[in-house]
Amino acid sequence: MHKIGIRYEDKYVMERRVALVPDHIVELVNKGIEFEVVKSEKRIFKDEEFVKAGANLVDEITDASVVLGVKEMPIDFFEEEKTYIFFSHTIKGQPYNMPLLKQMMAKKVNLVEYERIVNDRDQRLIFFGRFAGLAGMINSLWSAGQRWKEFGIETPFLSLKQTHKYNSLYEAKDAIAKVGEDIKEKGLPKEITPLIVGFTGYGNVARGAQEIIDMLNVEEIKPDELTSDFINDHESDSTIYKVVFKESDLSEPLDKDKEFVLQEYYDHPALFKSKFEHHIPNMTILMNCMYWDDSYPILVTKDYLEKLYKQGNPKLTVIGDVTCDPEGSIECTHKGTEIEDPVFVYDPITRKPKMGFSGDGILIMAVDILPSELPREASQTFSDALVEFIPDIVNTDFNVPFDDLKLPMPIKRALILHKGILTPDYQYLNEYL
Repeated sequence: MHKIGIRYEDKYVMERRVALVPDHIVELVNKGIEFEVVKSEKRIFKDEEFVKAGANLVDEITDASVVLGVKEMPIDFFEEEKTYIFFSHTIKGQPYNMPLLKQMMAKKVNLVEYERIVNDRDQRLIFFGRFAGLAGMINSLWSAGQRWKEFGIETPFLSLKQTHKYNSLYEAKDAIAKVGEDIKEKGLPKEITPLIVGFTGYGNVARGAQEIIDMLNVEEIKPDELTSDFINDHESDSTIYKVVFKESDLSEPLDKDKEFVLQEYYDHPALFKSKFEHHIPNMTILMNCMYWDDSYPILVTKDYLEKLYKQGNPKLTVIGDVTCDPEGSIECTHKGTEIEDPVFVYDPITRKPKMGFSGDGILIMAVDILPSELPREASQTFSDALVEFIPDIVNTDFNVPFDDLKLPMPIKRALILHKGILTPDYQYLNEYL
């Protein structure tokens, strides 16, 4: 009998998501798959719902050969030759998770990475990205309201709450819609107009964030329209302006005579430099929603922020760093924050962060597990995409050579380790070990 384990999420206090929801467990139990679900008081779906679905409730996973999680699992959690499916955060060679990868190799496990479950066109099939964008935008508007209040500016955004305090996405969107009506009726305070929100990227995360901002009185402008003249001409305008930045708006070739070619940027990012700095002073809120690794130019450097602040308090008030790479594309994001302590103010002069809404500098919202602020809808959508692959995974004989594995191609592409050995597509990780 094939058995799957669903673990208790312990990386964060407020991690309430689950990879498979009770409705889908019913379907899989009917196909002869057994489940061990570790008890959890905080999970958004209650223990009783899993029991009702036909799962066994346990204190720890013992018999399951396939173990599902969401976030990283503890380094001492792995058992020899089992299959683990979770967000391992190892595919960029992230230094903080290389000990985790080494331990999985030592235990000869099979590792399936959700992030790499992709189709033939390399598009992700199973993701939380939209929910990171939704929660990130709600949190950033709420944060902006609180930050302006620190400056003595009352805005309609003061009526918003942090995302996880709403019972559902529907309830959160209702609150956003009310802010939109309020802006239409009363306008925005002159001190913060024109209110301009920039988005880096145009994938699932950026689309989720725009789904929220588009509920307000929004007009889209192009990056090249975003100038100091535009700001002077729209000083008392109650429209919210949004700007979406693509790669060609963010970076340019080091060689001044060359045109920007997207494929070349992907293949040889070292031949490019950031040109984003001339946009930064013209935005009120920057939503960082794009994929980034350290081969690409940094978007917002500490040096640049220091230079900007030395000229006086800038327009830029909040950075919603949904991408959340510590000291990454937004260099002053020193860490991903927790849901219960979500924001800090970064002082560009002292280069020090201070948790909370007060202090000199720029407010950063960098919650590391944003989709867990909308745990029910995020889990449901994720599970909807994952469930079809489960029977094939659980019925696979992982003892055969890699080439002979009878896995669906999207899952085979996502197999980082097979019996503890890096599979062909992931051999590059050896250099990070």
